[in-house]
Amino acid sequence: MPQRIVTRAPTRIDFGGGWTDVPPYSDEMGGFVCNIAISRYATVTVDRMGSSTDGPAATDPGDRSIAVAAARRFRMLDAHIEIRNDFPIGAGLGGSSAVGVATVAALAASRGEKMMPTAIAELSRDIEISDLGISGGRQDHYAAAYGGALGLRFANGRVDVRTIALRMKVKKDLERQCIVIYTGQSRVSGATIDAVLDAYRKKDPNVLEALRRMRQNAERMPETLVAGDLDALGRLVAEQWECQRSLHPSIPTQTIDDILARARDAGALGGKALGASGGGCVLVMARADRVQKVRDAIAPLGEILDFSIDESGVERCT
Repeated sequence: MPQRIVTRAPTRIDFGGGWTDVPPYSDEMGGFVCNIAISRYATVTVDRMGSSTDGPAATDPGDRSIAVAAARRFRMLDAHIEIRNDFPIGAGLGGSSAVGVATVAALAASRGEKMMPTAIAELSRDIEISDLGISGGRQDHYAAAYGGALGLRFANGRVDVRTIALRMKVKKDLERQCIVIYTGQSRVSGATIDAVLDAYRKKDPNVLEALRRMRQNAERMPETLVAGDLDALGRLVAEQWECQRSLHPSIPTQTIDDILARARDAGALGGKALGASGGGCVLVMARADRVQKVRDAIAPLGEILDFSIDESGVERCT
């Protein structure tokens, strides 16, 4: 068997439906997410020749915890695991799930095992939930495992994966008109997720209505991608944010509001915070003829993260 395996998994932009992929809502009410994988990667190297006393190498303690838990699952505590990210930690891009997916794929390959994307995604999520006690849904793991544009339906503990085929022009338009900016504020999603889920369990009418609208809104997004109607997608993204921000007071921040206000004044179609929010990254969708104006308007408020669309999902590099 090979002694060194290198894998990488993409992060994602969630256009809509985030939160509806989190149990118990996804199991009881059904959820839907539309997202797209991007070329900001978690890269994992598994070296069976490394010393177990070295432990996993990572800049983020959460990444180290994921690597240790995954190695235990595979009974490979002799492996040295190195993790490198080309995205900010806590950016709301699904980075921890990309680490988990890449680690699972690398450990499986190191043992000579072939795992399908769904199996990788589910094991990665189970490690986060069961072994590490991290609250969250499934969409990030599936984006990292499958890549490309996805329509994900969640019901009764199952996931129906629809791969959305993008014409080349649509892909290029998305890469140009979708602007991702990092606020510099690392967000912590677990406490916010727990608070929203607690409100759902108590049948808070405002939360129930917001989640219902978010699911229905996301269900309309795949057809806009197929048609290449980014104006319609941008409007749906804007509607999604209005619902998302109403879930909990900690979700919007002043910086996020300022970014979206400047973007709107410069000609943006819409925008939203990515992930659970409270910080992290913001997606802004610019009109085709206003991209540079929007970029210039929001650039002073954070770090713009350029990207391309990843269509491969998790893959072995060596």
